[in-house]
Amino acid sequence: MKKILLTLTIAAVFQNVSAQEITLDKIYSGYYRGKGIAGISSMKNGENYLVIEPTGIAKYSYKTSQKEGNIVDGKFESYIFSDDESKILLQIESQPIYRHSFLGKFEVRDLKSDKTISLNNGKAVQEPTFSPDATKVAFISDNNLFYQDLTSGKIIQITTDGKKNSILNGLADWVYEEEFGHARQYEWSKNSDAIVFVKSDESQVPEIYIPIYGKSLYPAEMRYKYPKAGEKNSIVSAQLYRLDNGKTMQLNLGSFKNYYIPNVFQTAKPDEIVLITSERIQNASDVLKVNTKTGAVQKLFTETDDKWIDTDSPILEFLEDDSFLWGSERDGNRHLYWYDKDGKLKKQVTKGNWEVTDYYGFNPKSKEIYIQTTEKGSINKVISKVNIENGKSRLISNSEGNNSANFSKNYNYFIETSSTASRPHTYVLKDGNGKTVKELQNNNDQLQKLKADNFVEKEFITIPNAAGDQMNAWVMKPKNFDPNKKYPLFMFQYSGPGSQQVANSWDNGNAMWFNHLVQKGYIVACVDGRGTGYKGAKYKKVTYMNLGKYEIEDQITAAKWFGNQSYIDKNRIGMFGWSFGGYMTSLAMTKGADVFKMGIAVAPVTNWRYYDSVYTERFMRTPQENPDGYDKNSPTEYADLLKGKFLLIHGTADDNVHFQNSMEFSEALIQNKKQFDFMAYPDKNHGIYGGQTRPQLYQKMTDFILNNL
Repeated sequence: MKKILLTLTIAAVFQNVSAQEITLDKIYSGYYRGKGIAGISSMKNGENYLVIEPTGIAKYSYKTSQKEGNIVDGKFESYIFSDDESKILLQIESQPIYRHSFLGKFEVRDLKSDKTISLNNGKAVQEPTFSPDATKVAFISDNNLFYQDLTSGKIIQITTDGKKNSILNGLADWVYEEEFGHARQYEWSKNSDAIVFVKSDESQVPEIYIPIYGKSLYPAEMRYKYPKAGEKNSIVSAQLYRLDNGKTMQLNLGSFKNYYIPNVFQTAKPDEIVLITSERIQNASDVLKVNTKTGAVQKLFTETDDKWIDTDSPILEFLEDDSFLWGSERDGNRHLYWYDKDGKLKKQVTKGNWEVTDYYGFNPKSKEIYIQTTEKGSINKVISKVNIENGKSRLISNSEGNNSANFSKNYNYFIETSSTASRPHTYVLKDGNGKTVKELQNNNDQLQKLKADNFVEKEFITIPNAAGDQMNAWVMKPKNFDPNKKYPLFMFQYSGPGSQQVANSWDNGNAMWFNHLVQKGYIVACVDGRGTGYKGAKYKKVTYMNLGKYEIEDQITAAKWFGNQSYIDKNRIGMFGWSFGGYMTSLAMTKGADVFKMGIAVAPVTNWRYYDSVYTERFMRTPQENPDGYDKNSPTEYADLLKGKFLLIHGTADDNVHFQNSMEFSEALIQNKKQFDFMAYPDKNHGIYGGQTRPQLYQKMTDFILNNL
């Protein structure tokens, strides 16, 4: 389960709205919409970078920051360079499937000859990737793996057994895509003569079917394989395809953990691929090296944890000598460890009471790695460079806020994308030591519009919980805040494992809606309790086997803390959340019924037995192993406790958190004679958007708050 993005940039008519106020009409019209730079990518020479512009793929100079023209003219959604930059793969159009997957039409442009060929004869494909030598492009069509020779145009079919809801070749099934975070399950060898891919047999996975109403006389059905907690998953195997003989062999993983194969990585050596595998209990991962000439498999090492390993977001980077960097929480925080090519630990590279949150690259000349960390506080993300040999570190970004980077290939420059809770995104060109060369773009216009309409900034505080932790929190108060007055409190949270809502970063989505509510006289607050991320493994993993228990205890504690403040009316506290946050809101209105007067739960899980295997079992193990962990933390078990005003919202075509969750909870409430409000959005998925859906949804929620809090 990934955090649902709650953006409000839905087009609507913007007219006759009052000044000095953030209104729903202004939000939906895009009046406050910010600007960005799309598709930033460094060129191999380290002196130029590319961005996507309306007229084509534009080339800029790092040194002068001036545009040097388009390398390709036209309108494109995305692009991928070949390693030698002789060719570019251009995405012309796309159609989304699930969280990451999409069908797309692509063309390949030879930048030397200016010749263009259509990939797969112009038919839509999935996950196309250049071979490292730029002579071929692999892709997936109808669950089968192919490659196209770019010289002859010939298309070679690698697999033939691909079938919908049965066999997938090189492509993630639904749960792999959702919970391991990517759709592509294959990789080229460095010398372009082999492909290692994952074959998934989902024929025995139980099927979910969802009615699609549309305007048909009889509803259609969406059917796909969805392994719920404790049920059968796809049977996966690793396959090696050799281009020289056109043969495929199954790799022997019998001596290793092989229930899941979440990741396939290319190494620095020409004849190697690395697999990351695990058993169904995700507390250990094997890192396996595959010889792509012989098919021999060797274990480099096993990463273990007494609770779980975040198999959805590994850091694994191979250096030029085939030694590699690995991200691990083994010392209590996520840090980087340096291994030699045979899997022997050389040293721990980063240390401290903070975490590495992203990895950008390694400069072999200076022996420095470039990383994003929380070393300036858990609500901030900053960029540093660290000498891999002596550990010497230097901060090269702003020291506060959310900062990310896109580096030039030689690491002499980087484009820093930066924001804080009070400053929208800025794009700044800096040199490798963090010195500003030029500000490329800011969003001062966006900020001025918001300030003119009395935008309220977040105030960051900490709140103690029963375990003695200081929970990160933010509060938004009215402009004319009077500490002697009693205000109703509206709490927002997500609370899922490793997530973060209390961050010193700009929020282009709900922050504007929250401002609208603040201007209506509410105080809005958010608290990241136990289970959330960036405060160390202990804080995050205390929820193991009891998902929901400590999280809701912390939200109730926070609400009581606020209720004891002189400026909060403790009899008027409400909560809102989406997805995992909807689950938490459902618990708040039942387990916390004496504290919360009102709640809005959108697309909630209401029983973890109904959610997918990979995510749920990572934190809970299976229902067969841990029945109490599932049932004692389900809001349906506490339906008889509901007291306040409750609004339950769900899309009928939610492929992620099924409508079934809200149906079961509704039935439990009904049988306990509890009155509540319910809104179903026909044929809408987990995001509940499309047309005028979001404006209607947020108006409904706003009205519910105004009438009941």
